[in-house]
Amino acid sequence: MTEPTTPFDRRMLEALVCPVTHAVLTWDAARQELISKAARLAFPVRDGIPVMLVSEARELD
Repeated sequence: MTEPTTPFDRRMLEALVCPVTHAVLTWDAARQELISKAARLAFPVRDGIPVMLVSEARELD
């Protein structure tokens, strides 16, 4: 089984942190989002660019 592709450089994920908590983010390939478990937010990735605005994030259940 192949790993789902990431639309951006994986090294960028290591540099990005949650803008609210400064915690690490995880990649959700199915939804094309970066997840902050600490803040319970999902940040979208549009056209390969992470949108790290709290106003654009989706709240997690």
